[in-house]
Amino acid sequence: MIASSDFRTKRVPLNHGTGRMPVLGFGTLIPDPAATISSTRDALEVGFRHFDCAERYRNEREVGEALHAGLASGIAREDLFVTTKLWNTNHRPERVAPAFEASLGRLGLNHLDLYLSHTPFAFQPGDDQDPRDQSGNVIYDRGVTLLDTWRAMESLVDHGRCRAIGLSDIGLDGLLPIYEAARIKPAVVQVEAHPYLPETGLLEFCQKNGIVFLAFAPLGHGIRPGPLEDPVITAIAARVGKTPAQVLLAWAVQRGTALLTTAKTAAHARENFDISALPEDAFDEINRIETRQRLNQVVDTGVPGFIPRGR
Repeated sequence: MIASSDFRTKRVPLNHGTGRMPVLGFGTLIPDPAATISSTRDALEVGFRHFDCAERYRNEREVGEALHAGLASGIAREDLFVTTKLWNTNHRPERVAPAFEASLGRLGLNHLDLYLSHTPFAFQPGDDQDPRDQSGNVIYDRGVTLLDTWRAMESLVDHGRCRAIGLSDIGLDGLLPIYEAARIKPAVVQVEAHPYLPETGLLEFCQKNGIVFLAFAPLGHGIRPGPLEDPVITAIAARVGKTPAQVLLAWAVQRGTALLTTAKTAAHARENFDISALPEDAFDEINRIETRQRLNQVVDTGVPGFIPRGR
């Protein structure tokens, strides 16, 4: 287990590149532009140095504005770890580098620490992020494979402005063929994970092969009823003098994952950053929770369910 004193400063090495990812990450899926700027600034002030973005969120420019305010205040670029993601409509190899450069330009940075394929699914290429037919069904692109896309992402690393690459919203069955064929192995796999969806097999594979397992929605994305209201979690929180959110985040770190949380207020950002180790018996109790529930079906469709429609 990771010692309590290390939680807020813990960084994990990646299997390629020189970067080290802070275990505690801040997710920027915040629909309102003004709130994106203020929340990202608050996260910086609290102490977050790992920021997870995406082309799909349509707010990279606002995140970049907040990050540059932090840099102007004296935070060093090398202390920041910035990720963004390739959206499904840009999976064709010839579209990967332009999409990467566009994200980099919106963020106002000269390099990215990590670039992820947002999902394993390729959509019809074009400017419409959510291409659908007359019946409302997503139009997929059958003319490209995920390995084709991965090869183009490997070229980004070769050219130096992308330090590391990885995959998001993928299961072990989808990860394996990419891992086996890759010239540059995935450095990070980002998936939904919490006590109701521990993804134990995927976590064990990642740990065995030097891949960082990055959990999103570690609090169940605030969906109720969900992990935050689980009686095991609330009882442990009362016993150890922490909030249910802090208990869930501590469990995630102690089992060996990095994590992402999104907070729209400075108070919640401080709560999510102020975590410490759980007693071993509490950690084991959480591991014994039997409820199983996936909250985001993106692994089946490629369409992130947590993003408000119409954005």
